[in-house]
Amino acid sequence: MNNTTTNTEANDAAAAAQHLELLDAVTPEQVSDAIKAAGAAVTTIEQNGVVRLHSASHGVGFQVLWGNPVTTTQYTDFTLSCPLHVQGGTLPEAVLASWHRTKRFARVAQHGDLVVLEMDVVVAGGVSPAYLAFAMRLWMQMMGEFFLHLRNYGPAAETRGDAANGGAVGEAARGVPAAA
Repeated sequence: MNNTTTNTEANDAAAAAQHLELLDAVTPEQVSDAIKAAGAAVTTIEQNGVVRLHSASHGVGFQVLWGNPVTTTQYTDFTLSCPLHVQGGTLPEAVLASWHRTKRFARVAQHGDLVVLEMDVVVAGGVSPAYLAFAMRLWMQMMGEFFLHLRNYGPAAETRGDAANGGAVGEAARGVPAAA
């Protein structure tokens, strides 16, 4: 009886250890699996010996930009990046400022006629696989909220105090294919 209890306890301890397994670096395969777990398809492209991941959420493409390498296939951080081409020039500074005032986790930068939504994911120090999957879901939520922000932004919406203005800003931003 003690032997059976000991085996059960050992199995429980092994299962608990798997749940407590921390990642202090990630591979493209682990990030790809996390993106898939969040409900998106992933395209893997190898360029110059580096695996690049491309995916999409809300019908708009994004890419994974690798950060600090531990080995040639492991990284301690990465950036999720969604470049958008702005038709007709640039977005008003107030659009970006409003996003940064009201949102956390993802930042927006303007580079000429491109607006880039980005979110850093740091695994250095150790994170659980569940955190990695959560980070992907959060990124996809941030993408959706940013697209809504663009669609609803406008001087009329601000003065009315609502988000009913579907002005030109929402029509101006379109996703562009991720550049390698």
